[in-house]
Amino acid sequence: MMDLLLQGHVTLTDDEGRDEDYEVLRVLEMEDRHYVLLMSLLEPEEEPLILRVEGSVEDDDASLCGIEDDEEWERVAEAFDTLMVEWDDLS
Repeated sequence: MMDLLLQGHVTLTDDEGRDEDYEVLRVLEMEDRHYVLLMSLLEPEEEPLILRVEGSVEDDDASLCGIEDDEEWERVAEAFDTLMVEWDDLS
């Protein structure tokens, strides 16, 4: 899974079994967890997704899941905002 994330793309399957491709905008490690910021390739105008990487990244036994805790989501979203602003400043 981490190899796919670092290559810049993943395919997610929704609850109805449909696949959708996403571009990995950023990978973030925070508080001993990994998070990804994803942009839909089908609908790039949509708000990017923030998902947590669950399982062992090193053993390639990982999956992506939503962040249900509001405080965790706010911390991660703020960290991604900061990274994206810093990245934009470098370009």
